[in-house]
Amino acid sequence: MRKSPKVIITCAVTGSIHTPSMSPHLPITPQQIADEAVAAAEAGAAMVHLHARDPQTGQPDQTPERFAQFLPDIKARCNAIINLTTGGGLGMTLDQRLAPALWAKPEVASMNMGSLNFNIAGAGERISQFKHEWEKPYLEMTRDFILSNTFSQIERGLRTMSDNGTRFEFECYDVGHLYNLAHFVDRGLAKPPFFLQCIFGILGGIGADHDNLMHMRLIADRLFGDDYYLSVLAAGRHQMSFVTASALLGGNVRVGLEDSLYLGRGQLAASNAEQVTKIRGILEALSMEIASPAEARAMIQTKGRDQVAF
Repeated sequence: MRKSPKVIITCAVTGSIHTPSMSPHLPITPQQIADEAVAAAEAGAAMVHLHARDPQTGQPDQTPERFAQFLPDIKARCNAIINLTTGGGLGMTLDQRLAPALWAKPEVASMNMGSLNFNIAGAGERISQFKHEWEKPYLEMTRDFILSNTFSQIERGLRTMSDNGTRFEFECYDVGHLYNLAHFVDRGLAKPPFFLQCIFGILGGIGADHDNLMHMRLIADRLFGDDYYLSVLAAGRHQMSFVTASALLGGNVRVGLEDSLYLGRGQLAASNAEQVTKIRGILEALSMEIASPAEARAMIQTKGRDQVAF
């Protein structure tokens, strides 16, 4: 592992897992997404990971036109690295998922490194009244859902986005996904330094057990040596303990309302910036320094904010 000289904080602003009925603070409209991203950057996030939503219903929306409603605003108001999803919303086609990143040519885009069962049905079990008709069926269908990221799909994403100079946040939900990435490295389709986002606590992926974090790091060390930076996210209540553990190992962290709606036990986070502020305080109390956007760009070797298409 390439030890991070300073900790990169990524903030995942809205995602496509949580629905509007789960929290009144989830950003929905383009203006809310832009404001939340900028506030997270001001709080210390060097990178913001972005999805889009229908402003009326909050349903995931992966059209380039929707991203165009907030990307230029975020770029104009802060210096954070803009990282676009290619996971999109659950059940979308690969064409839909890739469309925003192929249009925007961002510095960074996410790349899921393998197919998996992706069950978020339990997230809605405590909700008695949903605000929108789409929410409950969207959650329930994941009991019989596979998030598809075949070798062919991954290769297409790597080739098309690399042609635009986009770097990758390699999202690894299980140990096998690390080996999948190694396969593409061996074929010359992924170039170091790799920014590995190890994900814990999604039902269908590797569990939120700290031993699993140590094992993921061990296998990544064997496969990639000093050619990768570790970053970690964990779902729900596991968020803060896991990202802190990542930093203690010399890695980086991801927080945000995509990953957890809470600031602490039973306390909804009022904003993404609250979560960024909390993890920044924890890291600084441990005498760790926080990477600026410029320092994060140098670490993961992005093409620069002036080379995007928005």
